[in-house]
Amino acid sequence: MSAVADQPASAPNFSPKVIIALVLVGLVAMAGLAVLSAFAPDLRSGNDGRAHALSKSAIGFAGAPILLKALGAPAVVSRIRPTRPQEAVVVLTPDASLSPEELQAYPKGPLTLIVLPKWVATPDPIRKGYVRKVTTIVDGDGFEPMLASYAKTTRIAHPKGVYRWTLRGEGPFAGQTLPLGAIDRLQTLSGEGWAPALVDGQGRMVLAYSRKTPSIWVLADPDLINNHGLSSRDTTRAAAAIFETARRGERPITFDVTLNGYERGRGIWRTMLEPPWLVATLIGVAAGLLMGVHALARFGQPRRRERAFALGARALVDNSADLVRMARREHELAPAYAALIRGRVMRAGGGHAADEHWLEHLAERRGATSPGELAAEADTAKTRDDLLAVARKLYDWRGEMTRERR
Repeated sequence: MSAVADQPASAPNFSPKVIIALVLVGLVAMAGLAVLSAFAPDLRSGNDGRAHALSKSAIGFAGAPILLKALGAPAVVSRIRPTRPQEAVVVLTPDASLSPEELQAYPKGPLTLIVLPKWVATPDPIRKGYVRKVTTIVDGDGFEPMLASYAKTTRIAHPKGVYRWTLRGEGPFAGQTLPLGAIDRLQTLSGEGWAPALVDGQGRMVLAYSRKTPSIWVLADPDLINNHGLSSRDTTRAAAAIFETARRGERPITFDVTLNGYERGRGIWRTMLEPPWLVATLIGVAAGLLMGVHALARFGQPRRRERAFALGARALVDNSADLVRMARREHELAPAYAALIRGRVMRAGGGHAADEHWLEHLAERRGATSPGELAAEADTAKTRDDLLAVARKLYDWRGEMTRERR
């Protein structure tokens, strides 16, 4: 066996620059994932082929807000569920499967236009966002309970055939005639509690409003305002007239898509990434980065490692103190400590140990406690707390006698 083969394989060495680059890439990737997760609902285009204001398919309504903006009317597509009645005209495009409770609980505007669904369509397998027409929704399927709170009965009809109808206006549309382009199976509604606003050539209601709640309008045929219908110039004029009458002046129009499943969420991550909390989030991130950078470099003088067994006079004193503490004999040091303080005061005052009464007279002149009383109290110390009390009194007495506290 060769000498090279006998050598153990060494671990790969990574450059510090490579490690720092990997850490930075990981942090950026994690931050990007957090942002994308927080704003995921907004990143959905909504072009799923269904009948709502984000869909660009034939049965979708994405063209209606574009038409209104081109005409100078303020129009928005809302992904936020309101919590109180709105000031704008609200356009709702519910699915046939929507529950009556959800529709009734939605905060309405000064005028709410409910556009009923009409077509059953399947996604085009070749072109994304396109649909293929299958058939119409079964007559009255899902509409009667959905609209029961606005009218007692609701019946839907859509006779077969493609015709160019001319709608005649009544009520808010009185005196208007709106010619339409070719409409396949014009959908109409009828029922007790509905008043006509636009009727076809046979007097059937295409647009109606509730007699009980006149601010609720129902457009029976969505082909009047959907993308397919707006491909006809005549139908586009009719749609513009409907929206203009609904606005009644300068009211804005809001197309809701929350009932279609595109409600914008308000999670904790989204809250932290939007003003005013965005500032606090950025400050926290900056503080974390600074702490990380600070931790990479060593700061301060390195602490010397202590000996396992200390040497010298300091070690002797520490060991003696530990022994006294372990034996719980600290109070027996009180008389010696009192004598030590007495000697320091005498040296500081220039007295002589032979003169026993000199220190007594000095304490009397300065109004301090007699040294004899302190010595007697030190002799009677029985616990560690007594020792501490005596030590405090001796400290104060020394300050009074030597004037060190002045």
